[in-house]
Amino acid sequence: MLRIAIPKGSLEEGTFRLFEQANLQIRRKDSRDYNLVIRDPRISEAIMLRPQEIASYISEGEFDLGITGKDWIVETESAVKEVADLKFSRGGLGNVRIVLATDNSNPVNDVSGILPNARVVTEYPKITRRYFRGLGKGKIRLRMSYGATEVKVPRLADYLIDVTETGTTLIANGKKILDVILESSTLLIANMEAWDDSEKRQAIEEISELLLGVVRARDKVLIKMNVPEARLNALLLYLPALRSPTLSQLYSADDGQEKWFMVETIVEKSKLNILIPEIKKMGATDILEVDVSKVIP
Repeated sequence: MLRIAIPKGSLEEGTFRLFEQANLQIRRKDSRDYNLVIRDPRISEAIMLRPQEIASYISEGEFDLGITGKDWIVETESAVKEVADLKFSRGGLGNVRIVLATDNSNPVNDVSGILPNARVVTEYPKITRRYFRGLGKGKIRLRMSYGATEVKVPRLADYLIDVTETGTTLIANGKKILDVILESSTLLIANMEAWDDSEKRQAIEEISELLLGVVRARDKVLIKMNVPEARLNALLLYLPALRSPTLSQLYSADDGQEKWFMVETIVEKSKLNILIPEIKKMGATDILEVDVSKVIP
């Protein structure tokens, strides 16, 4: 039913991993094969393309669904439906930034000091022209870059506009960031006509939910514990949870014994270092930590 475009290059590894975790494994004959197979009845065709191309092809109706960076949607001015933020980028999890930078030898430390006719190298010509028009700096001398943009300043250009995750590579190459133009992450996008088709939209939303289930689970963990009834209410009030924790009364052959309950809840991994010692003090025992592969609300 759906024709889908999968990104090649910097977003390839993250996309393949995400689809596999969502039980939508992408298969191909070898690393040079651009025709892919996703064994799912909702997907009729899967082709690998460069992220720079995907938004345009989806806008034009060549594909119904695809994955690309927000930066390339903005650069190509493509009219697409942004279905879901998949929260990874070419550098890993999280966003990247499109920045204006220059060499440390350049005395300019602020965009206000940029002179007309500045030489600017970039792989984002439209974003760059719009940005400099907004600065009111007059015309610039734009040069296209097809990789290793940072090494072209100052020999071939005065400034660069490029993507960075942390800025480490720019700093290592003797550059300083003057401005952040755009934040970008990887998006699941759809053709507008496909989105307006009720049958295709249902398929798109189902695939989106599988992918987002993996995204939601990235920083979550399921914890289980046993708690005596006398400590239960205090523990439930303390425990963070996506929703109310699940309770199960433990079996006891002796009606005279104190009742015990098993408590299950999903929490953020980052809170476990504080949470586990605290719930143990509150009477929880037999605490188990279980990895979560998906979280579907």
